[in-house]
Amino acid sequence: MTGRKDWDTYFMDIAYMASTRSQCSRRRVGTVLVQGKKLLGTAYNGAPMGVPDCSEEGCMLVEEFELQVIDGKEEMIRKQRCIRTIHAEQNLLLFTDREDREGSSVYVTDQPCWTCSNMLANSGVQEIIYHRPYPKDSEKVQALMAARGIIFRQMDHYEPPRGTDHRVVN
Repeated sequence: MTGRKDWDTYFMDIAYMASTRSQCSRRRVGTVLVQGKKLLGTAYNGAPMGVPDCSEEGCMLVEEFELQVIDGKEEMIRKQRCIRTIHAEQNLLLFTDREDREGSSVYVTDQPCWTCSNMLANSGVQEIIYHRPYPKDSEKVQALMAARGIIFRQMDHYEPPRGTDHRVVN
């Protein structure tokens, strides 16, 4: 028998297991809320309860444009997002109590988007640990977390449990 998994790996494994409940064909995301070493909640991305999800009705894509400065030049960057689903982080915040979030950690399979990052920044969590990067919002999100004093780190050498690492569309 090999040694035990470290706590980061253990909780990220649980986040990946939660992601297997998602019906999103573009990006399956799972997240968990942890206080110390105690698991307080899990969530995944999906349509609101009782509403058809992406696997039944297809993705509901919208296009957004964002002005970014790249190598000193302003460029319009096109982003596509599915708005049918509630993000895993949003579901986690909806189904956990504020007092449980104070000083807690969030493990999430994917780096949070800008909207989820804003919500997490105001939620009371002290640390966000993610596995897969989300380049579309990465710089802004990292700056936000630094400004809020929230520990924000990637588990880049992590290996998800077999059958849970769904390929994603950017």
